[in-house]
Amino acid sequence: MHVPAELEALRRDHTLQRRAQSAVQAGLAQWQDRCGYPALLEDLAGFAAGAGIDGLPRLASLFAAGSTAPQELVGELVRVLTAQLAEQPLGHVPLRHHSDAVITSLLLARSGGATLSLEAIDGAELARCPAPVSVSFSPSETWEYVLAGSARIDRFRLGMTRGDYAELHRDAIDLAAGMVSHRDGAGEALMLRSVPRSLITLKLQRRPGRGVVVREYALADGRLLHEAAAHSQDSRLELAAALLGRMGRNDAAPLLAAMALEPGGRSLRWQALRECLGLDSVVGFAAVSRLAGRTADPLAAPAAALRQQLLATYPQLAALA
Repeated sequence: MHVPAELEALRRDHTLQRRAQSAVQAGLAQWQDRCGYPALLEDLAGFAAGAGIDGLPRLASLFAAGSTAPQELVGELVRVLTAQLAEQPLGHVPLRHHSDAVITSLLLARSGGATLSLEAIDGAELARCPAPVSVSFSPSETWEYVLAGSARIDRFRLGMTRGDYAELHRDAIDLAAGMVSHRDGAGEALMLRSVPRSLITLKLQRRPGRGVVVREYALADGRLLHEAAAHSQDSRLELAAALLGRMGRNDAAPLLAAMALEPGGRSLRWQALRECLGLDSVVGFAAVSRLAGRTADPLAAPAAALRQQLLATYPQLAALA
């Protein structure tokens, strides 16, 4: 196997890699100094805490129609890093990044649940993807500025819901450089239809808090296909509750009952209640009864229905009421 001389040198002396990486890191620090990174992070922290973008001057300048601030921010980053990588080709860009067949993203800044990232869409790879059959609504707030390229997208708006079905309103939009978009993902979703070459955007996103869900609907008839926790912490807790149930940890029943009764996401609380019932029927039935009596709780109605079902199946539970 042929090993290039540069890689062979790295195998012999690891200080070469450290030196290359230090140079690229220094380039990133130069960009942060020039772009006013501390002020950007301060605004991002305010956005994560719930502030509107209008009261955050640095972020507002990045997502104002006709502004040159986005091109200056990203252009300076590209100039600095490409210069460093030209001199140190074995260095790595010291920013979190992700790439698949269609989308490549580079995380420029993060504070709490807010992120600022650079995103590129490969139009040729997008064209090879199968036609979508569903659309998801995630309750996050997103701002996007089109830096370069163009695209045709479908915008979906969530209409009235009836049981497990929802009205989906679709309209086509053409994106071009300089355009700014803002959406609340709980009721609006964007789907790429075609990208002639590539699409480069600057994206600001605020993740939702705990207790909310992502909903996926079929494009054909608006049928609800799937619900999932929108916050990673809720997902982890649901998995933990399910694991305690599979392990038969009866001692965890009081904890699961407390999770079911405390404020939080409906899915997480219901999962905790189910596992609690499976581990300890006395503790679980008491939690079901308490939930059923909370008229203002969104789980009151299903808990009341479950309580009646349990009493009909196991009449001896009436002694616990």
